[in-house]
Amino acid sequence: MTALAAHYTPEHQMFRDTCRRFFEKEVTPFHMKWEEEGIVPRELWRKAGAQGLLGMTMPEQYGGAGADFLYSAILIEEQGRALASGPAFSLHNDIVVPYLLHYGSEEQKKKWIPKACSGELADMVIVVAKTDPKLGAKGTSLIAVETRTEGFKRGRNLEKIGMKAQDTSELFFDNVRVPADHLLGGPGMGFIQLMQQLPQERLVIAIQAIAAIEAAMEHTVAYVKDRKAFGKPIIDFQNTRFKLAELKTKAQVARVFVDDCVARHLKGELDVATAAMAKYYTTDLQCELIDECLQFFGGYGYMWEYPIARLYADARVQKIYGGTNEIMKELIGRTL
Repeated sequence: MTALAAHYTPEHQMFRDTCRRFFEKEVTPFHMKWEEEGIVPRELWRKAGAQGLLGMTMPEQYGGAGADFLYSAILIEEQGRALASGPAFSLHNDIVVPYLLHYGSEEQKKKWIPKACSGELADMVIVVAKTDPKLGAKGTSLIAVETRTEGFKRGRNLEKIGMKAQDTSELFFDNVRVPADHLLGGPGMGFIQLMQQLPQERLVIAIQAIAAIEAAMEHTVAYVKDRKAFGKPIIDFQNTRFKLAELKTKAQVARVFVDDCVARHLKGELDVATAAMAKYYTTDLQCELIDECLQFFGGYGYMWEYPIARLYADARVQKIYGGTNEIMKELIGRTL
């Protein structure tokens, strides 16, 4: 029994079942095609919104379900299980939209959050802008910019090592002017707002990491039971069992830690340093463990059609975004 047991209800399990069916029906059959095209269709976002998979934690008056963060964690876990790195649901639900909720005016919330929950909102970006360059970090502000604004331009899709179904691109701002009421919170509050929200962002990355770790273990164990060498399944070799025993132990330790962090977050007690520990430890482990798992597949592990290859490619960025793992160590070190 983990720290989350006390928070888990039958409604959470029903939501998990909904998520699993959604990914099995609407995502998995098409994900390879989206990787080739470099984009997830907008229609998927509308379908996700209709299924209640977007903005679950937003208050009901803004189109959400008023759900707790455990619903977000469940969605991330099921998406990881499905190897669906294309739809950036967690970025939408748990990183971008909370800025609107916590720092937006009532008018801003009513204007943007309902469309985020329905899956219509894909034409607005939140920009961290230097509104007073002389003040450094204290001179930054968060500004909502609608993409139809004159001077805003979306660049080419960037070629990435992994997460190929995500249409990551450069954004250009050529003398873009936005209304003053598009400022989120007060001027010069951007750095403080980012610091307040980063623990949840780093927890999201840790949940993604443990979900990928468990998916890699599941695929690897199935493979070594089926694949034969020298006339017997690979799992019958002591080296295989010992190595997998090591990996399973590390995965279980990480799972318990991440569940504890989610439980802390549900109570509003997840601090910056612990969130940094979770992000750094699990993403380092994710890259290490998936590399070890891929080795069991031999040459097949290098083929894109095998799930372990995509898990390997998608993992590397986890140690970079949300603050590099070196920065995580710095944050932890400051508390010593």
